[in-house]
Amino acid sequence: MTDGGTGGVSDVEHDDDLTAGEADREPGPSDSLRTWGAVQQALREHAGYSRAEFADLVRFSRHTVESVELGRRMPDESFVQRADEVLGNTGALRKGSKFVTRGRGDVGLAAWFRQWARLEREAVSLCTYECRLVPGLLQAEEYARAVFDNAIPPLSDEQLEDQVRARLERQRLLRERPNAAFSFIVEEFAFRRRIGGPRIMSGLIDHVLELTAPRNVTLQIMPLDTESHACLDGPLQLLETPKQQRLAYSEGQQNGRLISDPKEVSLLCQRYDTLRSQALSPKDSRGLLERLRGEL
Repeated sequence: MTDGGTGGVSDVEHDDDLTAGEADREPGPSDSLRTWGAVQQALREHAGYSRAEFADLVRFSRHTVESVELGRRMPDESFVQRADEVLGNTGALRKGSKFVTRGRGDVGLAAWFRQWARLEREAVSLCTYECRLVPGLLQAEEYARAVFDNAIPPLSDEQLEDQVRARLERQRLLRERPNAAFSFIVEEFAFRRRIGGPRIMSGLIDHVLELTAPRNVTLQIMPLDTESHACLDGPLQLLETPKQQRLAYSEGQQNGRLISDPKEVSLLCQRYDTLRSQALSPKDSRGLLERLRGEL
């Protein structure tokens, strides 16, 4: 499952940065990203470590180290912390990382999904229903890695790392937007499917419980024994922009559709609202997750 999205032509009104065709272009690395990577590489070489040796020390793959040093990948917080500790613990890499920017920031996102991903960053509310897997915004790193490890055709190591990074970077929305409302409705089956094995699923449940603890994030589980279901047509996402425009998004195997037609969006909102009343309450959903974790 990619952080996938809109295939075909969107019917949403385009802002200047959402022009047709832009979603198909890969972002180039920013000057700051290349600079930070070059500095880290110089410090590594001065310390006498090969990329493979350094990768073992910071507990990332050699491909990740190479991508960071060449400015192709944004170093995440744990990478920066470990790199700084290994390379003298001066604080230079930590302080420098605060000024690193990616540019458009959508490496690792499916081309058809990028427009929706950019809308997510500014949304005042985001609602997600998922019946296949735990939603990308709630996935733990090991679970996401296991999901992408099942991709057909197989991803290269670098592609897999980019996909995982993009998925985890999207989760910053939940931590950095305390005034935005996030609602998730997920099928119980998604938590019962043991992607990656019991240990990874146990870690996933812990991660989901942590991410959905804040007041502005709610999780409801659709139980297996329900007799009524308002969203049998498949997963969907809804959001509201700062200009009070309501948009929807639906996804298939290798494509997706961004929907702005008011009548269609209104219908999908009705379905989602009905599904909320059919799903377990947030309190009961957390209780079910804790029981499922105990069964692993």
